[in-house]
Amino acid sequence: MPKANPPGPIPTTIFERMKWLPRAKRFWLAATGLACACLLLVGFQNGSRAPRKFELMALMPQFWNFIDHDAELTTVADGFGFTEGPVWDPAGLLYVSDESLNKIFRVYLDGRKETLIELGDPDGNTFDSHLRLLDCASVLRAIIRIDPNGKYTVLADRYQGHRFNSPNDVVMGPDGAIYFTDPTLDLPKGQKQEIPFQGVYRLDARGNIKLLVKDMSQPNGLAFSPDGKRLYVDDSEQKNIRVFDFLADGAVSNERIFGEEKEPGGVPDGMKVDESGNLFVVGPKGIWIWDANGKHLGTIALPQQPANLTWGEKDYSTLYITAGTSVYRIATKVHGFVPYLRN
Repeated sequence: MPKANPPGPIPTTIFERMKWLPRAKRFWLAATGLACACLLLVGFQNGSRAPRKFELMALMPQFWNFIDHDAELTTVADGFGFTEGPVWDPAGLLYVSDESLNKIFRVYLDGRKETLIELGDPDGNTFDSHLRLLDCASVLRAIIRIDPNGKYTVLADRYQGHRFNSPNDVVMGPDGAIYFTDPTLDLPKGQKQEIPFQGVYRLDARGNIKLLVKDMSQPNGLAFSPDGKRLYVDDSEQKNIRVFDFLADGAVSNERIFGEEKEPGGVPDGMKVDESGNLFVVGPKGIWIWDANGKHLGTIALPQQPANLTWGEKDYSTLYITAGTSVYRIATKVHGFVPYLRN
């Protein structure tokens, strides 16, 4: 049966929310705050360190096939705690997770926000083929489906009787199944890891779970190529992007390195693909654009380090990006590949 909320009270103050977050995320937030404070101090002292800003950083001429030279980054909404998991609703709004406020919001293009559900540490989201919202619920350690009234149903929370670590990101596959990553990045504080690896899984319509990958350190974002022949998964700890051949039975093979994002200033996280098979991947400083052959063409640098992104608008050519306390928008010259619309 659907449930309204996870067990236990939802934290109400910022200090309670910080205590409720897993150790890795509390450390990240504390380190980020300290780093920002240090940069501000240095900037006041000698003016030598400028704050992060929006910038289009082309490494190859082909970069401009994706973005106009005069493209502008605009803020859709701000005032969040830590944004993640954006999903574009054809009704003209976004669903956005807030991992520190412990909510999923409906975010309107005029900046308005309304709470869909209060949920401990929600992470990546997608729609299924029926445009029902799916969420990686870190505190529940589960993949859940959420109805328009904010009631949720657990679709899967165990592999071979053992609880997942903390599902992180999710995508619909070309076969109509759900694919998701399960690192330990958001393992709830005080809880034990029950599965001795960080996996990538397939969840079919009957609730069957199939393990696809178990040799990655911290699998995070994932995406399919438009032709359904490749599965991409990035690893936040190894700071690389892997690619697998996707087989007709839902299995994967021929694992290899697609690209690496080892510069300072961020790690691989959410990713999306355009209709031509080019990748848009969160990385150091912003969104890295990769061609289908694994060549880094350039980066969309952002004022805050992003976590995830989605295609939006009627033609799915606009990128909506969750970054820190804000949601940003930038128009592109390509059309995004949206798996759940294909199914």
